[in-house]
Amino acid sequence: MTNRRFELFEYRQVLVRMRQGDSDRDIARLGLMGRKKLTAVRRVAQDLGWLDPAQPLPGDTVIAGQFGRTPHLPSTCVSTLEPFREQITGWFQADVQGTTIHSALKRNHGYTGSYSAVRRFLQHLSVERGVTATTILDFPPADAAQVDFGAGPALIHESGHTLKTWFFVMTLCWSRHQYVELVFDQRSGRSGDRS
Repeated sequence: MTNRRFELFEYRQVLVRMRQGDSDRDIARLGLMGRKKLTAVRRVAQDLGWLDPAQPLPGDTVIAGQFGRTPHLPSTCVSTLEPFREQITGWFQADVQGTTIHSALKRNHGYTGSYSAVRRFLQHLSVERGVTATTILDFPPADAAQVDFGAGPALIHESGHTLKTWFFVMTLCWSRHQYVELVFDQRSGRSGDRS
């Protein structure tokens, strides 16, 4: 182990990024640790099955025990919320707010820690969860378009008045081709079509 202070959070971050498919080079660019050390961490993580995104990451004491510290971490390195990990993870996955989680832990489990500890714990869970999957919308040609307005430049009318403008943007869903027009308002009808 290097002279640099052991940072459990960094190991957890590295493992999460490896599970997401980031290369050692990409992770090294973030400054979490050097490529030589990343190679060693990847080898250990692969051997232990920790890089399988379908499996939960091990607890802090397991990670710490594997990467140079004894499993008996000082109390400042292990979150006071670790005994409640399973319960908090369930609430987190159900999108329960941090303040509500903190209140429930105090009321139902006698937790005496601060809300900041809960917030940090939820941040770690968020990193572990990684990128949220998105749904790709698929449309046949000429079936749908997306419409939006964006702020345009201010123009000076010949009378000297400033005119606010907008960009009307229509994107065809299948081809992703765009039509853009500078307009003076966001009403749906053309100037001659207003009723």
